Amino acid sequence: MTDKRNILVTSALPYANGPIHLGHLVEYIQTDIWARFQRLRGETCYYVCADDAHGTPIMLRARQDGITPEELIAATQKDHEADFADFLIGFDNYYTTHSDENREIASGIYLKLRDDGHIRTETIKQAYDPEAEMFLPDRFIKGICPKCDADDQYGDNCEACGATYAPTELINPVSAVTGVTPVEKDSEQYFFKLSDFSDMLKKWMFEDGHVQAEIANKQSEWLEEGLQDWDISRNAPYWGFEIPDAPGKFFYVWMDAPMGYIASFKNLCDKNDISFEAYWGKDSKNEIYHFIGKDIARFHTLFWPAVLHGSGYRTPSAVFCHGFLTVNGQKMSKSRGTFIKARTYLDHLKPEYLRYYYAAKLSDGVDDIDLNLEDFRQRVNSDLVGKVVNIASRCAGFIKKKFNSQLAAELPEPNLYNEMVAAGEHIAECFEKREYSKAVREIMAQADKANVYIDDKKPWVLAKEEGQEDNVQKICTQGLNMFRLLMTYLKPILPETAEKSETFLNTELLWGNINQPLLNHSINKFKPLITRIEEEQIEAMIEDSKENMQAAEVITGPLADDPISDEIQFDDFAKIDLRIAKIIKAEHVKGADKLLQLTLDLGGQSKNVFAGIKSAYKPEDLEGKLTVMVANLAPRKMRFGLSEGMVLAAGPGGKDLFILNPDEGAEPGMRVK
Repeated sequence: MTDKRNILVTSALPYANGPIHLGHLVEYIQTDIWARFQRLRGETCYYVCADDAHGTPIMLRARQDGITPEELIAATQKDHEADFADFLIGFDNYYTTHSDENREIASGIYLKLRDDGHIRTETIKQAYDPEAEMFLPDRFIKGICPKCDADDQYGDNCEACGATYAPTELINPVSAVTGVTPVEKDSEQYFFKLSDFSDMLKKWMFEDGHVQAEIANKQSEWLEEGLQDWDISRNAPYWGFEIPDAPGKFFYVWMDAPMGYIASFKNLCDKNDISFEAYWGKDSKNEIYHFIGKDIARFHTLFWPAVLHGSGYRTPSAVFCHGFLTVNGQKMSKSRGTFIKARTYLDHLKPEYLRYYYAAKLSDGVDDIDLNLEDFRQRVNSDLVGKVVNIASRCAGFIKKKFNSQLAAELPEPNLYNEMVAAGEHIAECFEKREYSKAVREIMAQADKANVYIDDKKPWVLAKEEGQEDNVQKICTQGLNMFRLLMTYLKPILPETAEKSETFLNTELLWGNINQPLLNHSINKFKPLITRIEEEQIEAMIEDSKENMQAAEVITGPLADDPISDEIQFDDFAKIDLRIAKIIKAEHVKGADKLLQLTLDLGGQSKNVFAGIKSAYKPEDLEGKLTVMVANLAPRKMRFGLSEGMVLAAGPGGKDLFILNPDEGAEPGMRVK
């Protein structure tokens, strides 16, 4: 009997200025499955997270929306928590980095590092936007890479060649805030002396093995080149915490964001009388694991453990990195409808479908995973509906109708049951190592065994024969006990279906009691547990994702989330036929949050267009107005009907979204030049 484990797990903190999408959910589902597995095995496992609520993008987004940063982060957190809850992500605490606990922890860490000589100051030249009157973070400067001449690159690294550099090295830099050319201005900044911890990091990473081999090999390049000091300060105006001994200087978001792990757990401890020191104290023997994407591995495996070690906290037991998500083999795309928000998915499909598919794809490595939507539909239907739930549905009716819902006193094939119990140890080992795809394959192999047994015994045939009642009861008892095992193994992945199965089986699914089959046991009425995914549901989700792309609030200027698309030639642009159109009729679209249906007159020709302008206009206010439309856009089938063009609109979004009105004297059908 091993000692009971005490575990704390975290996921990376989602940024508080945008919605959760299916790419984000890879990580939260991966972490949640692992935490649920630990609890199912009887371990103490806390899962905490928080919104990352500081930084220049949030400050500028709030300013653009005409609200305070506090209002923006509060609204975003509410949406994030709703999405996570509906995807059955079981946080023990979900918090925010904009908290008193986080201010205290971040300041305390900084002061300890400062007092021990790990902080230095230096006057450096920084890019300054004279129009916005602010220093520019690296990611808010764009220009030509000084190494490979690739255009439209960020101020800290080149996405084309992978080079890193100072923003001042960019060729032809421009501010992403206003578009003006930044000027250089002297500024005193605070640096964390990361190089002080080179030996400690080498031991932690390579000798002690706290990271995956792929990540350690990558980070070795930084260690071999010599670690550079990290700039941990930003100048006002900045949305964040002010540095204790430096008026007008603020902690860079990366200096207080990971402290959010500690602050969220501290908040949980204070509410539930949990020992904070037992987990984060220097001598703690409990386990702490961070689940993150490979894109932020450098920070979590170099800067973060060094900061913790230098400030008197313990370092993580391990940092687990995962890869990115592609959809249908390609990067998620708004135009193809594969950039799917969490809420759009939930409007059409059950969360457990995605939880299962991700589990079937995830390994302990950092390889990307692909959400192939046709494979997704077929696998869920085949595995969950066709294999697992099918066992219960084929056996439950006989037990209820013929045996008063009572299971038999013995199993006819105890060896088969024991084989499936024994498989649980391998399944548990796979879950523990985050090799979920292997766990799923083993579970489905056991489901195949159970289905072969039911097919061979054919209780539906025996039920029609005289004197076979006992056999029918025993066979169905065997089948339902095998179903119980499968659902216990799947419980971390399918918590909602497991709960419904517990109601049906009239027992709690616990890993610790799988050795004991349910015998002489009364069950409840079987109700459908999982339904099939229909092709139409996926098509509608894709269409709605395209709609979300068209009808989403527009962030104008260089602050838009997406980079400018590939350049087109003038001849391409010349193909666009812009025409004056009169809005004959405007009406709401049932089931659409942002669309209005417009009937447009192009001078004797009528066009039907769905436009994402509902947030700014009432239908009755549009009728009779002239507007500008793209008249030669190929019709696109949406779930609401056929859209035969596009109305041009501009503005920051929300109520400030304006259809382009032509000058007086324009007539429907006239070209716009």
